[in-house]
Amino acid sequence: MLKSDSRYVEQGDTFIALLGQRNDGHDYIEEAIRNGATKIIAEHGKYTVETLIVPSTYEYLKAYLHDNMPNIKIIGVTGTNGKTTTCYIIWKICELLSIPCAYIGTLGFYLNDKRIELNNTTPGLLDLYQLILESHEAGCQYVVMEVSSQALAEGRVSFIDFDYGVFTNLTQDHLDYHITMEGYLEAKKKMFEQLKADGLAILNHDDPCSSYFQIGNYVTYGYAESDYQIEGENLFFSINEEEYQMKLLGKFNIYNMSAAICFFYQLGFNHDDLVDVIALCDSPEGRMDVIEYNSNKIIIDYAHTPDALTNILDCLTNIPHNKIITIIGCGGDRDKTKRPIMGDIATNKSDMVIFTSDNPRSENPHEILNDITKSLDVSNYKIESSRENAIKKGIQSLTNNDILMVLGKGHEKYQIIGDEKVFFDDKKIVLDNL
Repeated sequence: MLKSDSRYVEQGDTFIALLGQRNDGHDYIEEAIRNGATKIIAEHGKYTVETLIVPSTYEYLKAYLHDNMPNIKIIGVTGTNGKTTTCYIIWKICELLSIPCAYIGTLGFYLNDKRIELNNTTPGLLDLYQLILESHEAGCQYVVMEVSSQALAEGRVSFIDFDYGVFTNLTQDHLDYHITMEGYLEAKKKMFEQLKADGLAILNHDDPCSSYFQIGNYVTYGYAESDYQIEGENLFFSINEEEYQMKLLGKFNIYNMSAAICFFYQLGFNHDDLVDVIALCDSPEGRMDVIEYNSNKIIIDYAHTPDALTNILDCLTNIPHNKIITIIGCGGDRDKTKRPIMGDIATNKSDMVIFTSDNPRSENPHEILNDITKSLDVSNYKIESSRENAIKKGIQSLTNNDILMVLGKGHEKYQIIGDEKVFFDDKKIVLDNL
């Protein structure tokens, strides 16, 4: 088997020495040989086992994986918000329709009853290939996967010719990496340039960037005039005048559900095939996860961008309530320009906000909180750097028919402090304090 991590090499494996951002695989060749590698693919050097020297191990690997892709259909979903929910819905509907399908993304790797966590939304080249290969060997017809802009920019999916590409939306995020919105947009475009000649793009026509991805074959969905015309903004909505009901709250989830429905229409399913399974679809873990507490609601969600925060707080207008209390922060070592924007949105759309830590990483949490709040000219907020204490204070603030929003981390079971992942689960903290 081909391996790029010397720690996992076993007897008879081939080790390929890749140049990473932090490590040079050539430094681990001797360890790989000690662990049993019988062939080395490298860019330089002489070794005691069979060796293939190539100009670029990265380019060699991309070509090798492309030429050895299993016969399985790949659905890529990209966008700032909605990737996880849209992928999860497609995976869930496949399950309900008895269509063998695997999921790869923020929630991990789902294959039949198997659930494993992944280090990245979109894994590295070789790890991703092995997940796709495992899905094929398990009998899957489809893999639905989240495709992040960073993965596209770094070429992690460059060996894949996508059968379907779904675009959800594009709003500000990841500018710490892409620098400009133009750079962010260009990264997203790569996925649609990798569609097969007979592949299909499914595009949110209401997003002004959607025209940028009209590269080959495509269909559109949206409230604006589209191939698949949406009407309705609640749990009841229609596509091309055919009515659906769903469990998921919010107009943003109508977009997510509509993208999934469009995909299944393209497979040949119709309204009668889908209407009952759409009504059964739940939301993925950490996405609009509602906990009832006396007369109050506590909602846990992953919203961590200005657009996602706006959408999720706006959708609460459809839920009868007294006060909205929001707990939110911003991640360290990430786009700093969105921090004051997040502070402004949270305080404008909530009765009370508790700003707290998210994943501070290498930054001082107090400096992040200062970035969020320094330009605010309102008084309806508090600062509590301890996320656990912030959640406790939020629960204690609930009176009657209030909504407490615990935002930013959703399904995550950790906080990243420095280089360390510390166990932390928003939902567990909530449940332990009810």
